[in-house]
Amino acid sequence: MGTGASKNSDSSHGGQLYVSLKMENLNVRGDLIPHVYGSLPITGSWEPTESLSMARESASMWVLSFIVPPNHETLDFKFLLKPKYNARPCMVEEGPSRQFIGGALQEGDARPALFNVGLDEEEVLEYRVFIEVDIVSPFDLAASWRAYLENLQPSRVRGIPDVSINVAPETGMENSSGSTLELDLEHYVVPAPSSIAGALYAANLAETPRSLLGTGDFSKIDASTGGSYGTSRAGDCSNSCKDMDAVVSDPCKLLSVPGFDSKSVGTFSPVPKQESQKGLFVDRGVGSPRLIKSAGAGIFTFDRKLDCETKKGMPAAAGAVAAAAIADQMLGPKEDSRLAIVLVGLPARGKTFTAAKLTRYLRWLGHETKHFNVGKYRRLKLGTNQTADFFRGDNPEGMEARNEVAALAMDDMISWMQEGGQVGIFDATNSTKSRRNMLMKMAEGKCKIIFLETICNDAHVIERNIRLKIQQSPDYAEEPDFEAGMQDFKERLANYEKVYEPVEEGSYVKMIDMASGQGGQIQVNNIGGYLPGRIVFFLVNTHLTPRPILLTRHGESRDNVRGRIGGDAVLSEAGELYSKKLAEFVEKKLKSERTASIWTSTLQRTILTASPIVGFPKIQWRALEEINAGVCDGMTYEEIKKNMPEEYESRKKDKLRYRYPRGESYLDVIQRLEPVLIELERQRAPVVIISHQAVLRALYAYFADRPLQEIPHIEVPLHTIIEIQMGVTGVQEKRYKLMD
Repeated sequence: MGTGASKNSDSSHGGQLYVSLKMENLNVRGDLIPHVYGSLPITGSWEPTESLSMARESASMWVLSFIVPPNHETLDFKFLLKPKYNARPCMVEEGPSRQFIGGALQEGDARPALFNVGLDEEEVLEYRVFIEVDIVSPFDLAASWRAYLENLQPSRVRGIPDVSINVAPETGMENSSGSTLELDLEHYVVPAPSSIAGALYAANLAETPRSLLGTGDFSKIDASTGGSYGTSRAGDCSNSCKDMDAVVSDPCKLLSVPGFDSKSVGTFSPVPKQESQKGLFVDRGVGSPRLIKSAGAGIFTFDRKLDCETKKGMPAAAGAVAAAAIADQMLGPKEDSRLAIVLVGLPARGKTFTAAKLTRYLRWLGHETKHFNVGKYRRLKLGTNQTADFFRGDNPEGMEARNEVAALAMDDMISWMQEGGQVGIFDATNSTKSRRNMLMKMAEGKCKIIFLETICNDAHVIERNIRLKIQQSPDYAEEPDFEAGMQDFKERLANYEKVYEPVEEGSYVKMIDMASGQGGQIQVNNIGGYLPGRIVFFLVNTHLTPRPILLTRHGESRDNVRGRIGGDAVLSEAGELYSKKLAEFVEKKLKSERTASIWTSTLQRTILTASPIVGFPKIQWRALEEINAGVCDGMTYEEIKKNMPEEYESRKKDKLRYRYPRGESYLDVIQRLEPVLIELERQRAPVVIISHQAVLRALYAYFADRPLQEIPHIEVPLHTIIEIQMGVTGVQEKRYKLMD
C-alpha cells in the first residue's frame, strides 16, 4: 500500500510546499522509467511527451521533488512509465488523477500505482507510492537555489571509480610555475598549536591518585587529564600548570603549588568549593544528557546538567553508542553500566601502552573513561627506589605494600565510577589469582570486571620494551648506568615469572603475540554486551607497527572563497595549486613507501585535490565527507544568523551536540568515522587522508587524545599537512604548511 503525509500550508508563515513523490517496485524493470505529468507546477500539460522523469534513488526507488506556491489551490497529477530503449507507447497509471487541494493530499490518493503493460492487458505492474509534503521557508529555498546555480557546472570527477590507481600524471596536471616545492620538506614545518604527547612514559599519563593526595577530587593535575584534557602537554600551559605537572614525578612538590590546600587539588581554572559535595567531579567536556522519566508520565526527557548527580553512565555520543548506553541502563544489572578493564601480564608486555590506547579510544567514542596505573600509585606512596628484591614473591613486606597500593587504586576507581564514571582501566601486573580475587571481591555489586591479559613470546619485542622501560620509567630516572638498570629490571621480571598464573577465571580477553599486527590471536571468554564487544573489536585491529598518517584538508574550494558551507564545489586556483604541491610532498615523503594509500571523501574537492598524486591506490570513503549541514547547506554563517537566529545561537552554545536541521552534529560525525578509525589502526602502511575540516578535527582528536568538547574548535587550516607518527613510543605530531 502507498503512504502519504502532508502539512497544510500557512501563507502567514511565508512557506512554500515542498512535495516529494516516490515510487517503489522491488521487481524493478530497467527498461521502464517512471515519469510524472499533470497541472502546474509540474508540467502544466497532460501531454505524455512533456512529462518529467523521476530520478533513481536506489535500485528499486524513484523520486521527484518540486515546490508548490502556498496560494496554489489544486494540483492534479498522474504517474506514467516510458520505455527506455524503444518507441513503444508510454503506459499511464490506471484510475483517476491524484490531487492536492489546499496543500493537502486527498484521501486515497496515496494508493499504489497500477500499470497495464501486457498486450492482453492482463500483465499488471504495481508500484508502492510515497508522497510527503512539508513547508519550507523562502530563505532555505533561496540558499539552496543559489548554491545550485553556483555549482551548476558538471562534476569533474564523474566516472572516477571508488578505488583507483593512476601510475602516470593525468593530462593537464603538469606542474606550472610556482607549484613545486623548492625547499627541503623540513623548511615547511610549522609549530603545532597543541603537541601530541610523543615519547612520554604512558604510566605518567594515567590518573593521579586522589587517595594518596589527601583529596576527594579527581583533578586535572596529571597528564591523563591535564595533558590531553588541559594544556600541560600541549605546549601552551601556564606556569601553574607546569607546577602541577611536576607533582606527577615528585608528590613532595604538591605543597609548594600556588593555591593548593589539603582539601582541594588545583585545576586549570579556579573551582569554587562546594560544601554539600563530597568530591568535586571535574567535567572534561564529555558530559551527556541524563535520561529522566517524568513523574506520572510514560515519556522521557533529557536534562543537560553536567554535575556528578546527572552522570549515570550515559555517554556524550550519538547513534549506536547512545542506543547501547540507554539499553544497558534500562535493562542491564546496575553494575553492568560500569565496566572495569583489569590488565594482566608480565612486565614489558605492553600493558600500559594498551591501557592508554584503549582509554583514548573509549574517550573519543564518548564514554567517561579513566586509566588507573598501580605503578604510579606505588611511586607516589613508596618512592622510586625499589630494587628487584621488592618484587620477589617470597618478600612478604613487598607483597603487602604492593597489594596495599593496588587496593588504593581500585578503591579510587570504584569511587570515581560511583560519581559517574563509566569505564575504568586498571593497569597492573595482577599476575596471581589471589590478587585478582581481591579485586573481584572489591568490585562485587559495584562494577563488572573483564580481565585483559597481554601475552608476548617474541624475545625481540620483549627486549625492545625493556629498553624503553629503562629509558622512560621514573623507576630508573636516577639510575645513571643503563646496563645496571637493564639487569635490575630483568631480575624484577624473573621474580614475576616465578609466581605468574595465567587468567582462567571470570570474563577475560587474552591478547597473544598481537604487537606486530601480523598473526597472533585473541581468546575471549564470557564476553557480552555492546561496549565489551566494541573493545574486543578494537583490540583485534590494533598493533604497534610504526607508520605515518598524513591528514590534510582539500585544497581551497570556490565555496571556501564565498564563505559557504557544505556543497560540492570544485577547487579555486589556490586549491589547484595546493593539489600539485601536495602531490610533490607525498612523492618526496613516501617515495620509499610504495604500499601507502590515499583516502578521500566522495566529494569532488577532495578527489580533485588527490588527482595529481600518482603511483598510490586511491580509495573514496563516504564516511569521510564533510559534516552534513542539512537545510543550511550552501549558506554562509551570516545568512544563517540573519535568517535562522535560533539555530545560529543553538550551534554557538554547543557546537559538539548541535545538529543541523536535517543534518548532522559532531557526535554524528564521530559515529560514522569509527570504521575509518578502526581501519587506520589496522593499516601497517602509511595513509594520506584528504578530507574536510569537521572530519579531520574528529580524527585528530582521537590521536591527540583531546576531549570531545574541544573537537569543534581544533585548528585544522587549509593547505597544511598534519603528520601523525604512530609507533611503540606513542603518537607524535608534525605539521607542514605548504602555502599561505
